[in-house]
Amino acid sequence: MPGTNLTRDEAQQRARLLTVDSYEIDLDLSGAQEGGTYRSVTTVRFASAEAGAETFIDLVAPAVHEVVLNGKSLDVAAIFRDSRIALRHLAAGPNELKVVADCAYTNTGEGLHRFVDPVDQQAYLYTQFEVPDARRVFASFEQPDLKATFQFTVKAPAGWTVISNSPLQHSDGAEPGDSVWRFEPTPRISSYITALIVGPYHSVHSSYEKDGQSVPLGIYCRPSLAEFLDADAIFEVTRQGFDWFQEKFDYAYPFAKYDQLFVPEFNAGAMENAGAVTIRDQYVFRSKVTDAAYERRAETILHELAHMWFGDLVTMEWWNDLWLNESFATYTSVACQAYAEGSKWPNAWTTFANSEKTWAYRQDQLPSTHPIMADIRDLDDVLVNFDGITYAKGASVLKQLVAYVGQDEFFRGVQAYFKAHAFGNTRLSDLLGALEETSGRDLTSWSKAWLETAGINVLRPELETAEDGTLTSFAVKQEAPALPKGAKGEPTLRPHRIAIGLYDLEDGKLVRTDRIELDVDGELTAVPELVGRRRPAVVLLNDDDLSYAKVRLDAESLAMVTEHLGDFTESLPRALCWASAWDMTRDGELATRDYLSLVLSGIAKESDIGVVQSLHRQVKLAIDLYAAPDWREAGLAQWTEAALTHLRAAEPGSDHQLAWARAFAAAARTPQQLDLLTGLLEGKETIEGLAVDTELRWAFVERLAATGVFDEQEITAEYERDRTAAGERHAATARAARPTAEAKAAAWASVVASDKLPNAVQEAVIGGFVQTDQRELLAPYVGEFFAAVKGVWESRSHEMAQQIAVGLYPSLQVSQATLDVTDAWLASAEPNAALRRLVSESRAGVERALKAQAADAAAG
Repeated sequence: MPGTNLTRDEAQQRARLLTVDSYEIDLDLSGAQEGGTYRSVTTVRFASAEAGAETFIDLVAPAVHEVVLNGKSLDVAAIFRDSRIALRHLAAGPNELKVVADCAYTNTGEGLHRFVDPVDQQAYLYTQFEVPDARRVFASFEQPDLKATFQFTVKAPAGWTVISNSPLQHSDGAEPGDSVWRFEPTPRISSYITALIVGPYHSVHSSYEKDGQSVPLGIYCRPSLAEFLDADAIFEVTRQGFDWFQEKFDYAYPFAKYDQLFVPEFNAGAMENAGAVTIRDQYVFRSKVTDAAYERRAETILHELAHMWFGDLVTMEWWNDLWLNESFATYTSVACQAYAEGSKWPNAWTTFANSEKTWAYRQDQLPSTHPIMADIRDLDDVLVNFDGITYAKGASVLKQLVAYVGQDEFFRGVQAYFKAHAFGNTRLSDLLGALEETSGRDLTSWSKAWLETAGINVLRPELETAEDGTLTSFAVKQEAPALPKGAKGEPTLRPHRIAIGLYDLEDGKLVRTDRIELDVDGELTAVPELVGRRRPAVVLLNDDDLSYAKVRLDAESLAMVTEHLGDFTESLPRALCWASAWDMTRDGELATRDYLSLVLSGIAKESDIGVVQSLHRQVKLAIDLYAAPDWREAGLAQWTEAALTHLRAAEPGSDHQLAWARAFAAAARTPQQLDLLTGLLEGKETIEGLAVDTELRWAFVERLAATGVFDEQEITAEYERDRTAAGERHAATARAARPTAEAKAAAWASVVASDKLPNAVQEAVIGGFVQTDQRELLAPYVGEFFAAVKGVWESRSHEMAQQIAVGLYPSLQVSQATLDVTDAWLASAEPNAALRRLVSESRAGVERALKAQAADAAAG
């Protein structure tokens, strides 16, 4: 809509003009059980630098009833349009504005989201404001550098709980049947990290106690999930985070309390609202999960806790530094897991290398690749920039920066930064200046090379050996491949701080015998320390994963790794080699059939369950998209049989057994394999130690539906066993997965033709609709997608439209025809920049798959 897309220039002009003091926000949510709209009254006090100036305040609302500026009632019809209320003739100095509006509950996960739990038929509300959605609940100057204090007063149904950023000031039953909750004003914070969570939530309380400091801790979820809430484990991770962050940051936790609220239908993993973090309630595990899921949840908990300092206490001035918020939280959360005393996940850097890094490498090879410090011109730009570069590449580069300046020096600089800018706004230069002070390193050229350029480097060893096996020369060659077509910028060689690991085979195990750490810069960096040594079995560049680069092995090392990848004694070098093999497969340098052989030869020896589960996903993706079409079915048969063999051989009740059960279920295809799934569901078949619990049952049901074994009757019967919100989503996925034209048409219509589905159900339907073994059935929807996607984008909220634009793009139709129809649409449809970016990214996936399929066919 015109006017909803705040530009950087507008934000800068408004920041020069205004200083915002305080907000008082009064919401009447007493009708929340019925939904619809609610009354929102905002009083904001601010100062203007000029008399008679004009600006605007942001508000998305179905109706605005009253606008009073400095005691004068304004003509609403004349000043309210789209998402803006024009404010004219400001007084120099203090101004007071009152806005009375009706705002709308949403089911999209944006603004004030309303969800009704099918278990108890009660409504549960929570806010989600990043990036520009506080304006859906109250009138606000919606940009991060106009900080203020916020005081919320909320009327809610009796018996409900209201939680906000600050402690409760008082509550009372102002009217029969309703309660009024008034909260203490917050410190000066940005509008996007304010929060309200409202409903009959279940809660568990504790506190963090240290050296006289006492911080109240709370954990909340819906009552229907209370039996599964492992609060003690969550409190344990939280306390470890408090200990580690307060020591490293040398700054006490800056807010009055710390609540973590597991909320339904959440679009992201979590959100760093000051003192009131919201987290997706799928992290309250209803069924057995592997340790990788607990590790991921812990990283999320620590990521949001780190934001209390980096992001909430000190906030970026504008969204071009969003990466710094997210990268810092990602880096420090993983570091805390890896180094904190008593942590259950000391191998967290293995998980980081295996998951975050691969996400970053993928994103950095798309046509939308961009510098870490992105050029964010407006809100549309930032809304599609929560990506692998902003989070994972940025965190990888911070890890590189820590190696470059030293960990102690890094954290001393961070400490100075927090003290200098508490409750203020900063730019990247403020942090780099603090790090230069503590490290003595000039970071100007480092910053330019790493933060202001796009793309990824490749590091290769160049070595020569004498006849007796002695190394006669060794250098690290750095390449800067051409950026993808359409990407902005030029290839860049960068300075890298890396380690080189030397590994030898001892008693059947690959053991590191030496490690050299050095700076690599330019195209070729000689390593004289290695000359004259005996050539090791494996030379591993970027050992310990200090830098951010694609790494290749020399021929002898690759041959040894191919035979013995599972024999590294440590998990991190294994993960680095697995990642390199996967990257080679995606690049068409390693055929999919050879990647499958490599995985099958080494996965039985892989102890890290997170790596195992990543390999499961990557193998399935490679066969589905990167295998030559005429070999694909043979590859799937080989993989599924191997998954079943590993499932039967796994230790009963182990994480590996559960992971293999899910991998088998995702690929089961023959009548015998599908009969086994049915038998396990009905209890007629058993595998020792395998608990076919609620979530695993749904995995089986969804596959049986996708293969046509189960239909509506069986899906409904399973839902009757699990009449919960999760059960509704699984049933929606299963229905959409059925291999009939009628099922596909109904799923498509529910998502594209209608806008009634809540965000989580829409996502579930899309996940069921797209089945990799239903390409022919889905082929007619290529044209349907391009006919509909622009209209969907222009008529839906950002989150809902992005689900459709990405999820329903015909990624499975790997052909030149798909590229051609995409190009024709991009040339003629005139999509806005955000939609153009998402479609171009999906197109790049098809182009990559075509290249990889050709490489696989050549290998056959």
